[in-house]
Amino acid sequence: MASPADKSKTIKLERYNSYLRRLHSTKILNSSSKLLFRATLLIVLVLILFFTLNYPPLSDNIPNHAHLHHHHNFLSTAFFTSAGGAAWEKQVRHSSTPKRRNGLSVLVTGAAGFVGSHCSLALKKRGDGVLGLDNFNSYYDPTLKRARQKLLLKHEIFIAEGDLNDASLLRKLFDVVPFTHILHLAAQAGVRYAMQNPQSYVSSNIGGFVNLLEVAKAANPQPAIVWASSSSVYGLNTQVPFSESDRTDQPASLYAATKKAGEEIAHTYNHIYGLSLTGLRFFTVYGPWGRPDMAYFFFTKDILQGKPIDVYQTQDDKQVARDFTYIDDVVKGCLGALDTAEKSTGSGGKKKGPAQLRVYNLGNTSPVPVVNLVSILEGLLSRKAKKHVIKMPRNGDVPYTHANVTLAYKDFGYKPSTDLATGLRKFVKWYVNYYGIQTSFKKGSAISGEHPEGSA
Repeated sequence: MASPADKSKTIKLERYNSYLRRLHSTKILNSSSKLLFRATLLIVLVLILFFTLNYPPLSDNIPNHAHLHHHHNFLSTAFFTSAGGAAWEKQVRHSSTPKRRNGLSVLVTGAAGFVGSHCSLALKKRGDGVLGLDNFNSYYDPTLKRARQKLLLKHEIFIAEGDLNDASLLRKLFDVVPFTHILHLAAQAGVRYAMQNPQSYVSSNIGGFVNLLEVAKAANPQPAIVWASSSSVYGLNTQVPFSESDRTDQPASLYAATKKAGEEIAHTYNHIYGLSLTGLRFFTVYGPWGRPDMAYFFFTKDILQGKPIDVYQTQDDKQVARDFTYIDDVVKGCLGALDTAEKSTGSGGKKKGPAQLRVYNLGNTSPVPVVNLVSILEGLLSRKAKKHVIKMPRNGDVPYTHANVTLAYKDFGYKPSTDLATGLRKFVKWYVNYYGIQTSFKKGSAISGEHPEGSA
């Protein structure tokens, strides 16, 4: 009788083939899953890009026209705002390269701000290289800062987005560009806001300034620095007009105290490291593209909207007055200070000789009562203001400012030439154009001839 056939080999072969089929199916499933994941990720990225490009983010309390100012190309922003990379460095170099022979290469901090944007345009117009730096904070509506940025880009001025306290970013900028000058205008502004957020003043006006000076002292060559102090450093001083030699040790606000601290810090870095430093004490700067937190700006807004405005009087019923200084005059002062700034004397953080240290008033020399400011606005807007006259609160404001600019005139020919009525006319023209406000003004009227970009 024949023995039964050995089926063990057949069974093993079938098991092996089954294993191979399962393994093959698993590989196909894994490959399909990876392919599906990659396809899904690609679709999501495309959708994000599509909606970002076509639907700008909504922002509370911003009129429809403002979205036009705010919306900017997502790709270019993402491509150029991160510090580093060949494209970013190319943009930085292009913006900061002078077009005229022996032109300056200037780092302008706070370039998206009021004074910073005007100075950047003026420098670029005469052929200097300009690179901006701004953090676009929300102290006031960033939409206005973005609109200024858009204007600067039209003139090939690039703004690197970042904070003064970011030392690595500052060092990167100095690695890419051998700046000849710094125009340091970035600061936490405003007197009253200090009562709400005091730390922001210490961080920006003191910490940020020190950080900038630390990077500048180590640069080779060291740049000359012109920076914005403030008329507020005169504080409770009652001797008028205010002169640079007057006492400044009685600040009336934290803002003023941080600016005074800046002047002392400037002295220290000049003394130890040979940095050339010029401080400019601005007196109530106003004009097109101005700051919404300034009285002339929100008075205009409230008068047009029929809202009451608070007009301050001193505690002894005297009128509050300011030395209102038009932006064009301040720009001329800033450029004059830059042009006459001597080179720093240090190298690699070591002083090699005495360096220039200066401070100047930049004012209009003609204080005007705030009630007169309101009257001028009423005439320009063809509206009567609903004035609410109240005592000046103890919030750091001072009742009176008046600049003596003899020193600035002597050293670089500073001579303000714009009276308040003329300057406000230009501001109102810009304001109604920018915000698209329908007023009683007709084309060809007394305020219709000013360019909406301002004068810089």
